[in-house]
Amino acid sequence: MNFSHLTAISPVDGRYASTTKLLRPYFSEYGLLHARVEVEVRWLHLLSINDDIKEIPQLSSDAENFLDNIVNNFSIEDATAIKKIEDTTKHDVKAVEYFIKRKFQRNKELNKISEFVHFACTSEDINNTSYGIIIKRIRKNIILPKMDILIASIRKLAIAHANIPMMSRTHGQPASTTTLGKELANVVKRLVLQRTHVATVILYGKMNGAVGNYNAHFSAYPDINWPMIADEFVTGLGLCCNEYTTQIEPHDYMAELFQAMIRFNTVLIDFSRDIWNYISIDYFKQRVMTSEIGSSTMPHKINPIEFENAEGNLGIANAMFNHFAMKLPISRWQRDLTDSTVLRNLGVSFAHSLLAYCSISKGISKLRANPNTIANDLNINWEILSEPLQTVMRRYGIKGSYEKIKELTRGQYINKEIMFNFINNLDMPEEGKENLRQLTPANYIGNAAEQANSC
Repeated sequence: MNFSHLTAISPVDGRYASTTKLLRPYFSEYGLLHARVEVEVRWLHLLSINDDIKEIPQLSSDAENFLDNIVNNFSIEDATAIKKIEDTTKHDVKAVEYFIKRKFQRNKELNKISEFVHFACTSEDINNTSYGIIIKRIRKNIILPKMDILIASIRKLAIAHANIPMMSRTHGQPASTTTLGKELANVVKRLVLQRTHVATVILYGKMNGAVGNYNAHFSAYPDINWPMIADEFVTGLGLCCNEYTTQIEPHDYMAELFQAMIRFNTVLIDFSRDIWNYISIDYFKQRVMTSEIGSSTMPHKINPIEFENAEGNLGIANAMFNHFAMKLPISRWQRDLTDSTVLRNLGVSFAHSLLAYCSISKGISKLRANPNTIANDLNINWEILSEPLQTVMRRYGIKGSYEKIKELTRGQYINKEIMFNFINNLDMPEEGKENLRQLTPANYIGNAAEQANSC
């Protein structure tokens, strides 16, 4: 059976391929091979400009351009050539080394120094830095921009609905008034904080040989400051150099990043469930898309599918991120291979996150507040003013304020007339009574609108 979107095992490369294709240049096999080639080439170039390595003369501009072109013009055909070499070597990183050496056969200057490709490197020197630059680029180019778009859309919704009074529900029961915009602003602030954590995790790399001690490096050139060279190389890739490692960079930074992703995604799960519930009680309506079908048998339905799909994808992403965070920092002694197959699945977790972000953004674009339903809930629940009533009564020294309001309201139907009768019989100054009579479920919002407008 030939591969197509219809025959893909994973929906991220099948049903949802149009959304997740942004990730292919990074997390595909092609993307990993491209990163490995880049690391190998950049390492050789750094060695070539070191005056203490006499065996590599200063490269000509033609040779440097040739090197750059190997990286910049890396193609699917190149990746295929590497995989063909791997069929023989049965070693993916060694296949990259041989691929570059074969490229060098077309350049006499580089061919003379081809033995310095992969010089003093262990495979993990290449792999860890390759994954480092992949994660760096995916974070900068895709994940953070998508987070920003999502945050901006929720912020816009919050400001647009900043002044719409809405009955809160604590424990699912009627509670003090907020505004629809303020509840959305809460989500914005939570997401901004977690987005900051995702953005500021320091990404590490190492280039220190088979067990982290530069053994091979010093055996060949004992007088070169290899830790300094490694630091220069790793930082040149946009990573921070980890000086203390075994054969592998320990992936602690990955755990930190993935746990930050989990927190961002968890806020979105909370948001998706709340919006789902607001739709179900008619606080939000969804824009009708005439071509869409909500049910195969109930034509009237407009299902909140974007928020349901998002919740499902976020759950899958978080489960994978959690496994990565718990597994990758653990390696037996100086190295085992259990991280290798796990790392190859990083793109799947980011893909499910991306699917969720896009679903939520689409879902938000369909939302329309329903002020009539929201206002009606407030009008039939005057008991939510029990909080300000007993608080003002306390101000004026009325004993048993809480208990008196509890007796009046708990389990009882309360309307404006009942509330006003109670207020009029209170033993407090008329000014205090008048202030209470000015309160309604709709205007008892504190500074909710201001908070929403400032998010």
